[in-house]
Amino acid sequence: MTVTIRRARTADVREIRALVAPLAERRVLVSKDTVAYFEGLQEFRVAEIDGRVVGCGALHVMWDDLAEIRTLAVSADHLGRGVGGALLEALADDAVELGVERLFCLTFEVDFFTRHGFTEIEGQAVDPEVYVELLRSYDEGVAEFLDLERVKPNTLGNTRMLRQL
Repeated sequence: MTVTIRRARTADVREIRALVAPLAERRVLVSKDTVAYFEGLQEFRVAEIDGRVVGCGALHVMWDDLAEIRTLAVSADHLGRGVGGALLEALADDAVELGVERLFCLTFEVDFFTRHGFTEIEGQAVDPEVYVELLRSYDEGVAEFLDLERVKPNTLGNTRMLRQL
């Protein structure tokens, strides 16, 4: 089994949505409208095996030294085969290339992210001055990162984790 990690293309959006759908139904990932995937497509990488998209993940830059791993999903029939880890490492490489020094994630998959160098954090991962700047963002993911009250239903049970690059 050879996994190819590549940048996502517009033709992948429906497959990305299909990967995310069962996880969104279980409230593991946040459901998004199709337009949101197209708008953020440049942030995504996909994992492909024999021409089939079996995983996806996105890197969203939040500040000069911080980015978030978002929408990391692997098809049920490929779990435990290294697909998620390969995607995560490709996204981490992208972060390094962009000059990011820290990766954040909000996850139920604590063991997975711990195996990949993340540690649990309490509170904010940014200074108060940066927090104030991030409050100006319209991005719901940034609101989740900031742990704003209006997004609490989306984040219940999730663990906040950080990795130094």
